[in-house]
Amino acid sequence: MSYQQVEFCIRACIDCAVACEQCGEACLAEPDVGMMVDCIRLARDCATLCWNAADFLSRNSPFAAELCRVCADLCEACAAECEKHEPEHCQQCAEECRRCAEECRRLAGVAVA
Repeated sequence: MSYQQVEFCIRACIDCAVACEQCGEACLAEPDVGMMVDCIRLARDCATLCWNAADFLSRNSPFAAELCRVCADLCEACAAECEKHEPEHCQQCAEECRRCAEECRRLAGVAVA
């Protein structure tokens, strides 16, 4: 994998982590926070895994590709949940999650759907 591929994936993971952190916090302020529970949980999980993936990639860990495969799956799940909700922060989170999933799959050598 090229240095540029790794850099793109690191950037996508960081951008996704930030969007997920912001989405999770914003969901807590929504009028019906009970409807947002799954979104909040997935956003928090996704942010944590994205931060870790960026860390593994930056250290050239031999487990980075494997972690990226899992990260892509979690990003897809988070995007699917966020897309169910109207708030802009959820839509932005979904967009970043989809981009991150694509970059992680590309880096891990998994076909992009």
